[in-house]
Amino acid sequence: MPSPELTPRFRRLLLTGAAGGLGRELRRRLPGHCAVLRLSDVADLGAAAPGEELVQADLADAQAVNGLLDDVDAVVHLGGVSTEQPWEAILPANIVGVYNLYEAARLHGVRRIVFASSNHVTGYYRQDETIPAGAPPRPDGLYGLSKAFGENLAQLYQDRHGIETVSLRIGSSFPEPQNRRMLATWLSYDDLERLVLAALTAPAVRHSVICGVSANARLWWDNTPARHLGYVPQDSSTPWAAAIERSDPSPDPADPANIYQGGAFVRRGPAA
Repeated sequence: MPSPELTPRFRRLLLTGAAGGLGRELRRRLPGHCAVLRLSDVADLGAAAPGEELVQADLADAQAVNGLLDDVDAVVHLGGVSTEQPWEAILPANIVGVYNLYEAARLHGVRRIVFASSNHVTGYYRQDETIPAGAPPRPDGLYGLSKAFGENLAQLYQDRHGIETVSLRIGSSFPEPQNRRMLATWLSYDDLERLVLAALTAPAVRHSVICGVSANARLWWDNTPARHLGYVPQDSSTPWAAAIERSDPSPDPADPANIYQGGAFVRRGPAA
């Protein structure tokens, strides 16, 4: 029998959106925390590695999503549209799809979901203010609006059915920050892993909203209200700050992308 520290925390985890950028990153990081990692996406997932189960499924297909949740301990839900898109694309993936996921979780008795929300839920707050984790939504587009719907749905299923969710308002998760905005919003991949594991394992989270951000010197979001999750970021955007500032020495202060936390998303119309 393996020693307790080597025993996976979960028997079977479901990771949706596993073919996306963050999905691919978590696909290689989560196997050490579960005996079986079930991966799902509408896109091709390639070949299964040991300990993986691959299921190609459309989130808008309620029957397919119901099958995804069978015999699952917990869910990391990254699936859906992840950029500003026309409503016709967002509706089936981010509205119908997240409803199908929660309803399937209810039917199968799944008690914990980690929901990939977005900083674009609060994109119309200004960059010169600091807002707490769980601040009321001010979405900067239809994508952010759909994530606000997902957070509200998570609250409903907590209140009515007891399903616990941690909604992660993820900032900008890349190997390194790429521009001035990301000096405030950057989330390293290592901190992403820490954040997801805290969200999966913290006790009694009910419905908690937490900002997905590293320990950057510049921060627009205060995670103090979500301290009970035990997420402690270890990385910072500071090592890249000087080079990024040299590359863009005089940002236009009248540009909405430099005024509002949503950045360029506030320039995009509903059909962009």
